[in-house]
Amino acid sequence: MERKINELYDEYKIMPNLREHMFRVAAVASLICDNFEGEINKKDIVSACLLHDMGNIVKFKLDLHPHLNEPKGMEYWQQVQEEFRNKYSNDDHLANCLIAKEIGVNKRVVELIESISFLGAQENALNPDFGKKVVDYADNRAAPFGIASIDERFADLRKRYAHHKNNTTERDVFESSIRKIEEQIFQKCKIKPEDINDTTVAPIISELRNFVIG
Repeated sequence: MERKINELYDEYKIMPNLREHMFRVAAVASLICDNFEGEINKKDIVSACLLHDMGNIVKFKLDLHPHLNEPKGMEYWQQVQEEFRNKYSNDDHLANCLIAKEIGVNKRVVELIESISFLGAQENALNPDFGKKVVDYADNRAAPFGIASIDERFADLRKRYAHHKNNTTERDVFESSIRKIEEQIFQKCKIKPEDINDTTVAPIISELRNFVIG
């Protein structure tokens, strides 16, 4: 069954800031696909990017940035969070995949969603599957409030997760893997990483608001 993405976001009560993040990720991926010199399934990739964080509210600390709870308010989003945790999981990655399956997307889209993860970056770098590389890379170019370079994104992540002091080895593997993926992608692209920015993705995001899933 075909559904417009905004209809799905409304149905699943997706927070505004999370919607915008997924639109940014999908726009980055779309721009790469349009300039990729090789065989790649753009619709599956964009679909995965638009759905990949549907369950992320289960891990949100809603009191950390109170302004993001408006206009509905924190109490509303706390209720939604509890609904999601009860229905899907406390684990955001599992919740994302369960929601995608519930929506009824094809197996490839679910597979692409599953490939977007901190721990999966090394496998994606080694895997010849460029669909997985693109979705993982696109997610890492979308910062909370705009498009960022890989260096800017890593700096932001290090700052936000500075309390995870014992994960430095995993972080190093992750960062080196994403850098490798960037290199692999742009060896096959007609554009450069710096060609992906807030200005170039803005018109794509506008188009994606009417994207049909299914």
